[in-house]
Amino acid sequence: MWISTHWKDYELIDCSRGEKLERWGRQVLVRPDPQAIWNTPRTHPGWKRPDGRYARSSSGGGAWEKKDLPERWTVQYRDLTFHIKPMNFKHTGLFPEQAANWDWAREQIRRAGRPVNVLNLFAYTGGATVACAAAGASVCHVDAAKGMVSWARENARSSGLEEAPIRWIVDDCTKFVEREIRRGRRYDAVIMDPPSYGRGPTGEVWRLEDNLYPFVELVSRVLSERPVFVLLNSYTTGLAPSVLTYIMETLLSSRFGGHTESQELGLPVTQSGLILPCGATGRWTAGQ
Repeated sequence: MWISTHWKDYELIDCSRGEKLERWGRQVLVRPDPQAIWNTPRTHPGWKRPDGRYARSSSGGGAWEKKDLPERWTVQYRDLTFHIKPMNFKHTGLFPEQAANWDWAREQIRRAGRPVNVLNLFAYTGGATVACAAAGASVCHVDAAKGMVSWARENARSSGLEEAPIRWIVDDCTKFVEREIRRGRRYDAVIMDPPSYGRGPTGEVWRLEDNLYPFVELVSRVLSERPVFVLLNSYTTGLAPSVLTYIMETLLSSRFGGHTESQELGLPVTQSGLILPCGATGRWTAGQ
């Protein structure tokens, strides 16, 4: 398991009964988490007096219960600054477990010893984008939601990367990759964080189990002749990390050589000393 252990502005305090108690900077939040199925004692006082709680509705969905919670604030991870804002469907605009992948990607870029051009697909609010740019890479950031791309630009600006070589693209990721292939544009590294389920701009349905393999096959065609790495995330609980290894070995190692390793991502829980699983990641590297 790859564990994000270097946070100072984020802490997973506790988790129990389908919820997690977190500290984001100075703000303490309670949010749902389907992995926390255990019924352990909630002894930390933050459970009773959080600054905000996302409460699920019996009819579906849910809403934030806020007390003195600001509309937005910032947290830092190493030399990066991110804007946090409680949104619909429990999200805050950042997945802290991805810090382990940010660190890994930065290390691959540094080790390459040459300019690296990164394509970040389903790039959300740009955690991986700013991490790669901070390591010296040029980045193409693609997400279908205009608001998320604007948020990512704010994160880049707050991290001192306003002038970094980042292309900001609002587009459907599949259609964008298809166009890049036709244009002959190639990338040395690709990061993919596809949703479990979604709908495209013309109503087409995306299901990870059905679409992931053909999507990775498509993306493999936009890689340069000497790719550095590919990173693939999955938050679909039914897919084991070994599934990501199989896909990437089949489509990438068979063509470029190299090696794939896949693991769960995790966050350390302060109260128990245990680890909360937070999805899976596959990492392909070209090797030396």
